[in-house]
Amino acid sequence: MTDEPTPGEMVRRLEDRLADVREDIQQLGRRMDEKVDQKVYDLRHEALTTRVTTLETLREKDADKLVATRRWLIGAVVIPLVAVLMPVILLLSQGAGS
Repeated sequence: MTDEPTPGEMVRRLEDRLADVREDIQQLGRRMDEKVDQKVYDLRHEALTTRVTTLETLREKDADKLVATRRWLIGAVVIPLVAVLMPVILLLSQGAGS
């Protein structure tokens, strides 16, 4: 007996290989269906970039508002309060020295 396969066995092996190739092609097709198109990717990236830019601009405006609020607080509350308390403190310190 020789180790050569019979014609029937050759056909089975060929059919098995053909089935494997078909399955691989189907898997590639499914992968291609899941892949994002470059145009869609570019549009999403552009939208995300625009959103980040907008958020950075809003953050800068909020920081400017915070600085303005601090300046207003110092100008409207702290300075008048010091201006009112300073004479009282000076008078009390002069009165205590007498």
